Amino acid sequence: MDRRSFLGAGVSAGALAAVRPGGVAPAAPAPFTPPPFAFEEATVDDLQRAMAGGQTSARALAAAYLARIDAVDRPGGGRPGMAAVIEVNPDALAEAARLDAERKAGRVRGPLHGIPVLLKDNVDTGDRMQTTAGSLALAGPPAPRDATLAARLRAAGAVLLGKTNLSEWANFRSTRSSSGWSGRGGQTRNPYALDRSPCGSSSGSGAAVAANLCALAVGTETDGSIVCPSGVNGVVGIKPTLGLVSRAGVIPIAHSQDTAGPMARTVRDAALLLGALAAGGADPRDAATAPAQAHVAADYAAGLDAGALRGARVGVLRSSFGFHAETDRVMEGALRVLRDAGAVLVDPVAIATTGKWDTTENDVLQYELKADMNAYLAERARGLDASAQNAAGRNAAGDPMPRTLADLIAFNTRHADRELQWFGQELFEQSQARGPLTDAAYQKALADNRRLAGAEGIDATLAAHRLDAIVAPTNGPAWTIDLVVGDHFGGGYSSPSAVAGYPHVTVPAGFVHGLPVGLSFFAGAWSEPRLIRLAYAFEQATRARRAPTFRPTIA
Repeated sequence: MDRRSFLGAGVSAGALAAVRPGGVAPAAPAPFTPPPFAFEEATVDDLQRAMAGGQTSARALAAAYLARIDAVDRPGGGRPGMAAVIEVNPDALAEAARLDAERKAGRVRGPLHGIPVLLKDNVDTGDRMQTTAGSLALAGPPAPRDATLAARLRAAGAVLLGKTNLSEWANFRSTRSSSGWSGRGGQTRNPYALDRSPCGSSSGSGAAVAANLCALAVGTETDGSIVCPSGVNGVVGIKPTLGLVSRAGVIPIAHSQDTAGPMARTVRDAALLLGALAAGGADPRDAATAPAQAHVAADYAAGLDAGALRGARVGVLRSSFGFHAETDRVMEGALRVLRDAGAVLVDPVAIATTGKWDTTENDVLQYELKADMNAYLAERARGLDASAQNAAGRNAAGDPMPRTLADLIAFNTRHADRELQWFGQELFEQSQARGPLTDAAYQKALADNRRLAGAEGIDATLAAHRLDAIVAPTNGPAWTIDLVVGDHFGGGYSSPSAVAGYPHVTVPAGFVHGLPVGLSFFAGAWSEPRLIRLAYAFEQATRARRAPTFRPTIA
């Protein structure tokens, strides 16, 4: 665990530690004003113009963002101590320098050439960074090879700047976890109010993008884990159609709902990142990607039009309103923007099957966690054995590297002082008690979920009202961090799209007491291009995003 230093000119090695102690977040610091940052709120296009014009380089960008991480994310010295970044890439500057050489030689791979990207710490990278899902059980030896999405980002010219903290095991270990806490990374904070939750499980990715610690970030979602961190951190998030982005090499929860997706400060930037993640279509390492071959767009950022809402039929999912009066006020303002931009609002619409999968969704996730985690850990162990990257076969705690979910449960029990100090692992234990995926109960629950959320749910609602999309509040204001009791999630939208495996885009819509609230756009399978266009038009009409100010609290 002492592979901590980042070796780069002008950046403190000690300040960029790869592993921070887990535990309760320290008391929120005094008001903080970060030092000036040349690339504050810079878009991908801004950075490309600067590199093309010789005002900066990929290496200079990487160094600047790493210095920003040091200035804003690390604890001590009056800094906020956001804990959004769990580890930086010790090879980031070298990778960026190679991309600069390519540019100088006349080769630019595409819009992400030289752009700094952070990956959630459940995405394998076959380099010197670790991939741990925030758990000490996997700390130590790195993954033996890149996840497909990491390889595609490298091929697109992105600089993999580091890994982001997350809710440990993507928030599927306990029913009363604190979003953004992991045994390895500690508690991530919301940059808009440091005592507030960043939501989970892609908490570090959302907070890092919001705080300008990177240009772009990758999150993952099973149900809400891209869109909620995006909403509460005031950024754009895209949960793609299941199979559009390969999950090979991503630490799983459940193959019927898991997906990775982009998180960015603008819709266009998120669309550019989605294009790189989906490039290449089907992946032989992930059978769910086979249908994507016919649906991958050549360019998700093409044809973005501020007038795209004109004439669009947009349903309003009123059942997702009403959980918070001030959030409803922001949403009513968002609906006025949609009308003024020319959308035809169908208000209200309802998903008649909502709630009918509440129990069976959890059943499916528990069955699949056991099967999918066992498969992932076994494949990773085989890769490590073959590569001799971990000749001792042990993690940083000195225990054998886990090969099954049962091994993870046993590890947490042995190291309860660090892993179970705030909440338990009852979801792990319940999943371990499940049978195989051949069980009739699992097969029925899975079929029911897909039918109820998909064909009889979102699809039926879209068809009944001839809708282009449906909108709903993504989230209410972020709640206060509570490691003892756990999350106090108020309400918002995610489950129908998650259970159906359909796309969902969230865009900043406004603020409640200075805390961001997002607006969700969703529709049927493979509707990403349409949703991105509508979300872009809303974004251009509102310009609702504001950079965070790192307040200790809202008071």
